[in-house]
Amino acid sequence: MPDLPALPDIDFCETDAARVEASVIAAYEAVSGTTLYPGDPVRLFLESLAYVIAQQRSVIDYTGKMNLVRLAAGPFLDHLGAFTNCGRMSASAAKTTLRFSLNAPLSFAVPIPSGTRATPDGNIHFATMEAVEIPAGETSVDATAACTLAGSKGNGFLAGQISRLADVIPYVDRVANVTLTLGGADQEGDDKFRERVQLSPERFSTCGPRDGYRYWALSAHQDVVDVAVVSPTPGRVEVYPLLAGGELPTSEVLAAVSALLREESVRPLTDIVAVLPPDPVVYDVSLVWYLGEGSAASAATIALAVEAAVAEWAAWQRARLGRDLNPTRLSTLVEQAGAKRVEILSPVARTLTAQELAVAGAVDVAYGGVEGD
Repeated sequence: MPDLPALPDIDFCETDAARVEASVIAAYEAVSGTTLYPGDPVRLFLESLAYVIAQQRSVIDYTGKMNLVRLAAGPFLDHLGAFTNCGRMSASAAKTTLRFSLNAPLSFAVPIPSGTRATPDGNIHFATMEAVEIPAGETSVDATAACTLAGSKGNGFLAGQISRLADVIPYVDRVANVTLTLGGADQEGDDKFRERVQLSPERFSTCGPRDGYRYWALSAHQDVVDVAVVSPTPGRVEVYPLLAGGELPTSEVLAAVSALLREESVRPLTDIVAVLPPDPVVYDVSLVWYLGEGSAASAATIALAVEAAVAEWAAWQRARLGRDLNPTRLSTLVEQAGAKRVEILSPVARTLTAQELAVAGAVDVAYGGVEGD
């Protein structure tokens, strides 16, 4: 499959206004046999005409590029996806488990209607997805609740933070979430959707190609940004999803990917599919960097830039599955940050398997002093 970023740039027509103007004037002079000097009324008219032509050419060039998967954006990319029935994933709401409690058990059941809301701050609300009741003689009941606002804004509330009832329920004394709020995602962005559009024809195969599994796994949740597909033995397929920011998948995401890949219209009949978290390869970072004499006055600023470069490298290593440990790239980034020289004690270069993920452990960045330029 072609590497989209590696494809050459393409222009469908000349859009530079100066060149368009020059070609219009040159064409007129060639046909008329006259020379148009600055200020000539005919030249002024042709210059205004050339401006309109340049604008039209810009529209033509833009229209052509919006028909290419690599360059299309927004609604244009949506229309390209429609050719293979590949739609952009919409925003989804975060979910959690709310526990409704009484002060003391009652002799009758206390109903909790569907849609009962609780909030951590009065701005974001979570509403129960089904009606439940606290049975007679019991003091609490759990209910699944979803954020009323779709998107990632509902993620990350710790157990106990959602503790205010927005809808009064008779006899209910308190409410609290007993699980971390997870699963909320914003609408799928162009970059990930573009990758799925490119992969989407693979899903029409009936024999389980690697990219077909990648397509379906990426389609299971907006936060899945990379997927490794491995077949250790004939008939067994192992799928390893990775979340945005290099995060390991939660149990909810693993379940969503597994459910989608096990559908009869997706999974080849003879394949046994396992959805697993990536294998972390933990490494320590230890390096010593040196300054040149000419940069000694900026040591404090450069020190901050070096630390940022190390963090950038660690994030890059973790952004994709199977990305080999590359200390050479770390050295380059540190030198670009202003260091004259860098000694990397660890990690050493290492090749990773498709399902492995490089994860930084302890980080020790030491300043070695000033050396002659």
